[in-house]
Amino acid sequence: MPDTSIPPRHDRPGAPNGAPGFSIPAAALLAALALALAAARQAPSVLDPSDAVRLAEAWRLADRLAKHLWAGWDGVPFAVLLVTPERELLIGHPRPGADFTGHGRDPLLDSEVFSRPRQFGTDLLATFPAVGGLPTIVVGRAESTAARTSTPWVATLLHEHFHQMQMSQPDYWSQVEALNLSGGDTSGQWMLDYPFPYEASAPGAALQELGRRLAEAIRAGDRDLDTCADAYRRSRERFRLALSEPDYRYFAFQSWQEGIARYTEYRMADLAAREYRPSRRFREFPDVSLWGDVASALRKDILGALDDLRPTERRRVAFYAVGAGEGLLLDRLDSDWRSRYFAHPFDLGPLLAP
Repeated sequence: MPDTSIPPRHDRPGAPNGAPGFSIPAAALLAALALALAAARQAPSVLDPSDAVRLAEAWRLADRLAKHLWAGWDGVPFAVLLVTPERELLIGHPRPGADFTGHGRDPLLDSEVFSRPRQFGTDLLATFPAVGGLPTIVVGRAESTAARTSTPWVATLLHEHFHQMQMSQPDYWSQVEALNLSGGDTSGQWMLDYPFPYEASAPGAALQELGRRLAEAIRAGDRDLDTCADAYRRSRERFRLALSEPDYRYFAFQSWQEGIARYTEYRMADLAAREYRPSRRFREFPDVSLWGDVASALRKDILGALDDLRPTERRRVAFYAVGAGEGLLLDRLDSDWRSRYFAHPFDLGPLLAP
């Protein structure tokens, strides 16, 4: 704390001989103010310390690596609504609504924190314009979500942060509406519940073949890559022809959106394994995993799902593996494909064309 005392000055106008130049009430006020400032600096954050460390790690990792994967991603707001059992904590959001109460800045995150009574489930993990029309990650604490532990939870936040980039594109929402898949639903629930013919035999068999061909192309050696990629393109076309136009648009939308978010989650974990050192606070968590192990598990999951997509069980989640696999294949076919990704919304087909 800075020294706020004033040495006595006998020649100060209005000061008695041998007395400080400030009156006693003013000096007391200064002392009280200094104590209040010190108390404010030491006040505990409304965030649980473990949640603050995990969020700080996700923000730090995105700040260091995002721009190396997607141009402009580092400029997208990383707004998070953290759902706890009692309340929802809003962090990194520039436009909190009137239903939120401010709690000052969290010292670790260096960000204003706001809260409101809980509205969402504590296991939720999604991104949508939940607050103020801004794409916001709505997520439960690590222990309450499917991620369970710290490093996979951070990886999943990076997946959701990429959704924020997708949804921040200038024409995103009008282009989603132009897909004409909502059936009048304005809540966005159609993205989860669209009646795709998962149980139909012809599309199901074509999708199974598509997955296997894609996995073969990803695993192919350099000498066989072009042959395997062509086989995959033919398989993809057979799958398209087995579907109605709306059903294909839904598959292509989910592959483009969720699949490339899954691809991005893997690629960020792989980058982190090679080019990033976690913070000391994060490394001290007992449940932390090595980023290399997380990347290996994500890649194994993608390829394993492609080997056996099982659409009747996985339903739309099968398309996540297809989109992620197409991203991995594109990495081998055209290292510059990400620069054109947003120019071809909701269908990776044009990027895969020879």
